[in-house]
Amino acid sequence: MKSLSLYQERDSIIHEIEPINKLLYILTTILIMIIVPSIKCAVLCMIISLMLLLKANVIKKVLPIINFSFIILISIIIIQGLFNINNKTVLFNIGKIKFYKEGMMYSALIVIRVINILCAFALLVLTTKPSDLIEDLVRRGLSPKIGYVLSSVLQIIPQMTSTMGTIMDAQRSRGLETEGKLINRIKAFFPLIGPVVMNSLIATRERAMALEIRAFSSKNKKTFLNETKSTKLDSSLKYIFIAAVILSIIWRAAIWTK
Repeated sequence: MKSLSLYQERDSIIHEIEPINKLLYILTTILIMIIVPSIKCAVLCMIISLMLLLKANVIKKVLPIINFSFIILISIIIIQGLFNINNKTVLFNIGKIKFYKEGMMYSALIVIRVINILCAFALLVLTTKPSDLIEDLVRRGLSPKIGYVLSSVLQIIPQMTSTMGTIMDAQRSRGLETEGKLINRIKAFFPLIGPVVMNSLIATRERAMALEIRAFSSKNKKTFLNETKSTKLDSSLKYIFIAAVILSIIWRAAIWTK
């Protein structure tokens, strides 16, 4: 079955960090950029995210994610450079079109923030298995039913894709034309709907029965197949994130009082 996950198997210390700490890193970097709205702070956060991605050896996988948002980022630069309400100082001209310094600085802040958020989320999705993330959340109090729903959402598309592939192979073996002209593909699509839907319903029923046999609805405390222990690094990271947010609040308060 093809996996929908973007997880990249690597041997790095970043992969070994608890998923909850990676979620806290995302929250911390967003909070710091909101509390300290300066380009220098945003650049510093972005550099840290890029260094962590480099350490995890997944930085090449981040480029397609950033390229996906490239058009939006360019549009932000153009709109803010031309029409920002604070525009006063002309930075450069392209023909008769004037781009202003204030708008370009503001757009640069937005772009750096967006790239940093993308890198922070990439750090989570590229170095963490979805099953590990959900299991860690359930360990920390998330309802097992909600965890199961999240896990099912991640699995449903690959499951249906796999089922459709199996059914199409079976239909081809019976002489059904599934390739070639568009009309042939449309004709082949309708016979697939029934088996795919029925297969999904049967799989859902079997999964529900399997879960009930394992006392999924029981109110007793759940146990886990994989018992994990927090390392000193994981424990330290939580305090580091809290300290970083507190320091940024203190710095911002000091600026206001001046």
